[in-house]
Amino acid sequence: MWLFFLTIIIILVFQWPRNPWGVSGVLANWGAWIYEAVGGSVDKWYYFSSNGAQATLEAGILNHAPSMRNIGIIFGALFASYAASQFKIKKIKSKKQVVAAVLGGLMMGYGARIAYGCNIGALYSGIASLSLSGWVFAFFMFFGAVVGSKLLVKYFM
Repeated sequence: MWLFFLTIIIILVFQWPRNPWGVSGVLANWGAWIYEAVGGSVDKWYYFSSNGAQATLEAGILNHAPSMRNIGIIFGALFASYAASQFKIKKIKSKKQVVAAVLGGLMMGYGARIAYGCNIGALYSGIASLSLSGWVFAFFMFFGAVVGSKLLVKYFM
């Protein structure tokens, strides 16, 4: 019974926004909202120059269904790890670990933007919708993961 209700909730969460699940595009909007909150303006930036992007930014995060879905996933994951007694804050072992994490995050974020999606939007949603682009993304993501792992071992471990 528990699994049935969980399945219904997950179906509703992914049907409610009426668009495929995505993360990197939503994070770009979060960055724009934060930048505008501290006085910046993204109106002239190419990525946010379309009428649709401007309407999204003007509506705000509370009216942005994909943002609400991703926030729910973050808090759901935190709750699940806490409920399983697996939640813990780990100590940073070295500065190399910080540099590797920042460089890896920047490269993944940049790659997601130039590929028009991350592993969620371009891979999972692409393959689920039977798009060839999802399989192409999977091939190159695997290649990038192999190269990235070798660089990580060589320079940061």
